[in-house]
Amino acid sequence: MNQVKLITGNANPELAKAVAAHLGIPLSNVTVGRFSDGEIQVVINESVRDDDVFIIQPLCSPANDYIMELLLLADALKRASAGRITAVIPYFAYGRQDRKVNPRDPISARLLADIITVSGVNHIVVVDLHAKQVEGFFDLPVDHLQARPVLSEYFLRQGFGEEDTVIVSPDIGGVARARNFAKVFNAPIAIIDKRRPRPNVAEVMNIIGEVEGKKAIIIDDIIDTAGTIVNAAKAIKERGAIEVYATCTHPVFSGPAIERLSNAVKEGVLREVVVTDTIPLKEQFEGVRVLSISGMLAEAIRRIHFGESVSKMFNF
Repeated sequence: MNQVKLITGNANPELAKAVAAHLGIPLSNVTVGRFSDGEIQVVINESVRDDDVFIIQPLCSPANDYIMELLLLADALKRASAGRITAVIPYFAYGRQDRKVNPRDPISARLLADIITVSGVNHIVVVDLHAKQVEGFFDLPVDHLQARPVLSEYFLRQGFGEEDTVIVSPDIGGVARARNFAKVFNAPIAIIDKRRPRPNVAEVMNIIGEVEGKKAIIIDDIIDTAGTIVNAAKAIKERGAIEVYATCTHPVFSGPAIERLSNAVKEGVLREVVVTDTIPLKEQFEGVRVLSISGMLAEAIRRIHFGESVSKMFNF
């Protein structure tokens, strides 16, 4: 790994440090700061000529700042003659804007993919994209990692099995995700049928599937304002579930999310909220558990560097 360089911006340096520790190499000496007028300043303080460079940078809030950091890092590395530049993006911003909903909407995810492509990046690594078709927006090789092994291993260690577990999709669009997660436990799935009257407002309508007497795990890729998850948990509890857990890859936790989740845990609606560290938590609260994906990212980086298969990591 002596030709591998790991670089991070300011989005999630703790995750980058953990990945470096798994690989047994230090983070490269890079300065990502601000000029007095607020513009981003990037300085690469060591040679990267012909090196295999990985930029670890989730595009979480404030997304626009962290996007600009990523672009400037890639451009600086390209101009410094890096051999290959791989952007490791655990959380891809604008991923939910993957299509036109209204006649004059932008397709923001496609635009961001185009901008990253021209910045000098040669390879993309992402984790649990909200919409799988975003992979096709890049004119670059994309490795799409899954947090499923990390999340499922935790629940398996807690004793969840086929007899007492049901995996719940919070909406119709997440059925494939729930079904894949359920295969690990050989458990059935249930589906929340909901109507969303306006953005970030969800109304639970019906539950398809049996949850009575079960320990329910609601799985999603993102928890944003937490309205969907909390309403789903209440509905599942009302229909006789013994315990309800919420789990996701990306804890966006915007607006009232932390207050809603914290109250749901205190009231016994949710037993636990299990997330990964793709996005650093702004605030801890009772009942949240953060699992690290650093080992998975480190193994993916090792495999990419040595030209080994990444998809075999997810052969269950």
